[in-house]
Amino acid sequence: MTDRSFKIVSWNLLHRNGASRDDIAKIVAQEKPDLLLLQEATAATAAFLAGMGGTYMDNAVPGVAHHLAAWSPCALRALPAILALQPGIVVRRRCLVIAFDDFSVANVHLSHGQMLNRRQLRRIAANLPRCAAIIGDCNLVGPAMLPGFRDVGPRQPTHRAGALVPLRLDRCLVRGMRCDESAALPRGNSDHRPIAVRLSTLVVA
Repeated sequence: MTDRSFKIVSWNLLHRNGASRDDIAKIVAQEKPDLLLLQEATAATAAFLAGMGGTYMDNAVPGVAHHLAAWSPCALRALPAILALQPGIVVRRRCLVIAFDDFSVANVHLSHGQMLNRRQLRRIAANLPRCAAIIGDCNLVGPAMLPGFRDVGPRQPTHRAGALVPLRLDRCLVRGMRCDESAALPRGNSDHRPIAVRLSTLVVA
C-alpha cells in the first residue's frame, strides 16, 4: 500500500463583482492545486479556465447567472456527475461529483437553511463511494452532523455575515481519507476566503 497525496482548493468567487481572473490565476500559481473547486462561477470564469489547459468542468444551466465549476491541470478519467439536491425556496441546488480512481470529490454550494443543508449533505453522502470528500460553501453554522464523515478543513472563519459576524461556512468533510494539511487563504476580492486541503488515501501500489 502507498500513500497518494492530493491538493484541493475551494473558493466561492462572489459572482457579481468578486474574485477576478487575475485572482484565480494567482491562487493557481501559488497553491498549485491538483483540483480547483469553484462556487458562483460565471461564463467568464469558464472561458478563462478553459483557456488554461487541463480539464474544465461545470454544471452551468442556461439562464442561471452562476454555477459550480472545477478545474484540474491534468486530464480526468470521466466527466463529472451532476446530482440534484433538495431545492431551497429560491434556488434549485445541484452538486458536482468528480470521480478519481480511488475516491470522489463533491463540489457543493448548499442552501442557507440549517436543516435543509444537512439533508442535502446526507443525500450527497449516500451517492458517494466509501472514500470521498465533500468540499465547498456548505453554509453550515455549527457541526455538520453527517455520520461517517469528519470535518477536517481549516477552523478559521471564512466569511463575515453582514461584514460583521465571522462564520466558518466553507468546509471539507471526508470519509475514508486523511487530511494532511489545511489552510484558509486570503479572500482577495471575494466575500469568502478560499480553503486549501491536502488529502491522502491508501491505494494498492
